[in-house]
Amino acid sequence: MSAREDALGPQHAVRAGHAVRAGHAVRAGHAVRAGHAVHAEWTKLRTLPSTGWLLLALVASTVLVGAAATGTVGTENCPTPAQCFEDTAELSLTGVRLGQAVVVVLAVLMISGEYSTGTISVTFAATPRRVTLLLAKAAVVAGAVLGAGALAVLGSLAAGRALLPGNGFTEAHGYPPLSLADGPTLRAAVGTLLYLALVALLALGVAAAVRDTAGALTSVLTLLYLAPVLSGLIADPQWQERIQRYAPMPAGLAVQATTHLERQPIGPWAGLGVLAAYAAAALLVGALLTVRRDP
Repeated sequence: MSAREDALGPQHAVRAGHAVRAGHAVRAGHAVRAGHAVHAEWTKLRTLPSTGWLLLALVASTVLVGAAATGTVGTENCPTPAQCFEDTAELSLTGVRLGQAVVVVLAVLMISGEYSTGTISVTFAATPRRVTLLLAKAAVVAGAVLGAGALAVLGSLAAGRALLPGNGFTEAHGYPPLSLADGPTLRAAVGTLLYLALVALLALGVAAAVRDTAGALTSVLTLLYLAPVLSGLIADPQWQERIQRYAPMPAGLAVQATTHLERQPIGPWAGLGVLAAYAAAALLVGALLTVRRDP
């Protein structure tokens, strides 16, 4: 090694150290800005009067519809109670099919409301990185939905545990009380929570792409509810199975099944993965369009 190389060696080491420190500083700065964006979005969400009402509606609609479903289904029309083959956990969680509509409204308003009022420009000024902003909104709305959704799921299972024995679904007839200590029931409960969060992310991504409240609500609700209607109208069993495997709502709700899984068109976690793919695609398209249209 020459004398010049010997002299440059320490300088290269110093430059390398500066580069490493600069990289750490940049990453720390990104983390701080992301944290500020999440805090700002959480502050906006919790100070909106509609937020509390929507979260309350999510819990109430889910629990009440689930209680109504479990209260009206009995074993009297079955040859024997054991031959009803009712999935009591899935039955108790029926209310999610209505509660998800409230989730869609909450998630859509999270961003489309700012476009309609013009305050989105202030938000962009505070958080210039569009992807960071969308991810912050996603984290906040998913967290809020998970919190309220936990109450809704627990309330639904509690209602089912209280009502089902009176309708003949007793342990003596092969229907043990609903309990989170039971593996399949726990999976159905956790999966339902994740389902609601993914629906929120799907709605947020669509709202970011559409930027219109009515348009986003119509698009997401049609995407969710049209498939079950079509499945009931189509006579071809193969097409029915395809719809249930690849449409976001039927596939995602497969995670609630706790009995006779071999008869399901798609497995519980695979079905939830289908919904996750829809949500990821919506967020990706929403982020790309937000960056292109609002540079």
